[in-house]
Amino acid sequence: MTPEHDNAMMQTRRQFLGRTSAGIGSVALASLLNPRLFAGLVGFPNFAPKAKRVIYLFQSGAPSQFELLDHKPALAKAHGQVLGSEFFGGQRLTGMTSGQKEKKVCKSIYNFSRHGQSGTELSELLPHLGRVADELCVVRSMQTQAINHDPAITFFQTGFQQAGRPSMGAWASYGLGSESADLPAYVVMISQGSAKRDSQALYARLWGSGFLPSEHQGVKFRSSGDPVLYLSNPEGITAKRRRRILDLGQALNREHHERLGDPEIITRIRQAEMAYRMQTSVPELMDTSSEPEHIFDLYGANARKPGTYAANCLLARRLAERGVRFIQLYHRGWDQHGDLPRDLPLQCGDIDQPSAALIADLKQRGMLEETLIIWGGEFGRTVYAQGGLNMAKYGRDHHPRCFSMWLAGGGIRGGTMYGTTDDFSFNIVENPVHVYDLHATMLHCLGIDHEKLTFKFQGRHYRLTDVHGNVVKGILA
Repeated sequence: MTPEHDNAMMQTRRQFLGRTSAGIGSVALASLLNPRLFAGLVGFPNFAPKAKRVIYLFQSGAPSQFELLDHKPALAKAHGQVLGSEFFGGQRLTGMTSGQKEKKVCKSIYNFSRHGQSGTELSELLPHLGRVADELCVVRSMQTQAINHDPAITFFQTGFQQAGRPSMGAWASYGLGSESADLPAYVVMISQGSAKRDSQALYARLWGSGFLPSEHQGVKFRSSGDPVLYLSNPEGITAKRRRRILDLGQALNREHHERLGDPEIITRIRQAEMAYRMQTSVPELMDTSSEPEHIFDLYGANARKPGTYAANCLLARRLAERGVRFIQLYHRGWDQHGDLPRDLPLQCGDIDQPSAALIADLKQRGMLEETLIIWGGEFGRTVYAQGGLNMAKYGRDHHPRCFSMWLAGGGIRGGTMYGTTDDFSFNIVENPVHVYDLHATMLHCLGIDHEKLTFKFQGRHYRLTDVHGNVVKGILA
């Protein structure tokens, strides 16, 4: 073919696409209206899923397993015992306590009791969760590789300690797409705990898309002003005018894509259209005034206060009802190196009733079986007290080798306590569960084989679990 023929063919193609509105940009816009066209990767889910969605209740700062989920009565006898270097066996300690002269065993000051038909052991600080104990699977044998907050939080969110990889919610969005035409597939909300301390920084990269198309990044909902940045029209811009401006921009984007073939342009088209739709869907979502009084009573007094953990749990249920694939709540303030007796009850007061309410609310609506809930922080806490053995002000340092989390709902066997740690909750003695294993299990509940969910970047096929991870079959329903 001659260049003249190629040019003629190109002109004809452009005219056809322009006249019929059947270009790739239009297909991208249509996919927002047709869930089947925006359903994620071909062949996904790989098998029948137990869960349609995930609600991840991330407790930033690392709650202590000793005080909440892993009862260690043997510590009462060992309380005050000085741990020699042979106890640690060369294991890493943080710079905050590695030079501490004496590391004394510290018992918990809180009692534990059994709940439900399962007899699940929980702290007295979690009475509301005790009422839904038969829905919980408490994993006491979690382990991670990171010993400091930022790399540990990044590792939990992305499967890698360094920034740049896609977040778990982005992977879920990439593989499965969205069930909602009017809301993002991945939504993030942040609450500040009641503990009187500085909290760990949370960066937008934690819910970013990394090298995946940017449409899969999490959208942060705010508690004041516009729930999503730039959601409202600027002063003097009507909805009709904004629609005209958007249509003009979309036409330019389609022409740009036709010339360059850059897939990120299609992402831009989709995001712009989604932003327009969110102008209606998000205000309706955030307006909880239609919720009956008994629902606010269920979630607790703070459920009416925007930005609180309780309010975000209620919004999480509303997002789940509207088809959002991955909902992530970050609750800050768990970094109790000291003043644990003061701060921990405050944090538990924030999360206990709303977390239990979320489980009960989803169950009464017939949604718990198809919703996977995960609760936990980035690592555990040390058996020894940081600074000294003052039981009115004691705290604990970071401990990555074992800690506890709980799961409930879609695909998980409730009323289960999985894994065992030693008497000092220092090492795992039975059924270790690595972060990669948690990721693999989460994806399994969504109907995804974690080894098949990959993306080729810079010549390599990447996945959330990297080259690791095994599904934890012992916790599956």
